[in-house]
Amino acid sequence: MSGDIPPYRLHQSLGYWLSVTARLQERRLDEKLRDIGLTRITWCILLGLANEGLTQPSELADFVGIDRTATSRALRQLEQAGLVSRSSGTGDRRTRNIALTDEGQEAVRIGTPYARANGKVMSDRLGEEEAETLRQLLRKLAEGEEAGLSHL
Repeated sequence: MSGDIPPYRLHQSLGYWLSVTARLQERRLDEKLRDIGLTRITWCILLGLANEGLTQPSELADFVGIDRTATSRALRQLEQAGLVSRSSGTGDRRTRNIALTDEGQEAVRIGTPYARANGKVMSDRLGEEEAETLRQLLRKLAEGEEAGLSHL
């Protein structure tokens, strides 16, 4: 290596630590959601339906940050599991309305404490003030690039 270019130190990079902490957070949540037959993606779709009032596959895809194909696949899984129902939209047979079933509402009820406990692990390590600062900084880092999420 040339003496003019300092070595890149992976474990000193911001990107490395963002990735590590994200994977830890995701793995912890995945393990708990698996107990109720969900993945992070299907969980996020259920949250879009239950808490955000979303009913269209395109809205759910945008909310979760995934492409339409992944959304369709997840919706099929949720429908087969009896957690959502799909019906034709009014006026246009090509549109689909998605709704939570009673079983889907129960999955959200059971999964919510898992998600809260998962978030609490990191918040407790930081304290409330640092956790809020981190949320603000992460939003700032993502600002203007949210549209690219479906391609991650």
